[in-house]
Amino acid sequence: MSWKAGLSRNLPILRFFGCPKSPSSNGVISWYTNNYETVKALNPTMPLLLRTTDNAMPAITTELDFTTDDLLQYMIQTNKFLNPDGTTATDRIQAAISYLNTDWHTLRRERWASPGFDPEHPMINEMDPDWKSDPNKRRDLQKYLEIKDKVDGEMEVFKNGNGDEFTRAENSLLMCQRIDLWCAGEDEVEHAIQHLYALGKRFNSQERFTDEEPFVTEFYPGASDF
Repeated sequence: MSWKAGLSRNLPILRFFGCPKSPSSNGVISWYTNNYETVKALNPTMPLLLRTTDNAMPAITTELDFTTDDLLQYMIQTNKFLNPDGTTATDRIQAAISYLNTDWHTLRRERWASPGFDPEHPMINEMDPDWKSDPNKRRDLQKYLEIKDKVDGEMEVFKNGNGDEFTRAENSLLMCQRIDLWCAGEDEVEHAIQHLYALGKRFNSQERFTDEEPFVTEFYPGASDF
């Protein structure tokens, strides 16, 4: 019961798929029917959706917040960085490892090193297209630009793999959000949901971002006449 009460804290949604005419979907549909009221009472704001159609593959899906770090770790662990001849692409692996070791805390802090200016403003190229030529901004943002250029270069390397390997690995990792349950019983369905719940605790929980301070650490005053 305890894990069911925590579903909505770690998973944004659960979708159940099945064919109402096929015995292969009985486990999924029966679990949904028998547990909906209990789970909904414990997680009133969490969508629990059942989608049925003829010949549907019985399955459960959710949404997991995988980051680029998660994807790169997956690609390294499963040896996804390969050259056309099948050998390991050491250059892309080294770029991925270097990216994983980026000092993101310093990058976020140095982003605001130039008072009143944000180099990551979505309209920066229209508002101030020549800001990089400004000696004062370049001096203030020197550390930020060093880290940002390094990160951009590493991303260009590990994304430029053979046969769209980065995109294919991304799609492969996203399949972890889905569990097919052909001819599964209710016990197997419950174990599948518990597995998705465990993944949600790891990848969706805000507690994983431990490097972010829970309070304001720096303050920049506004206009002097405000």
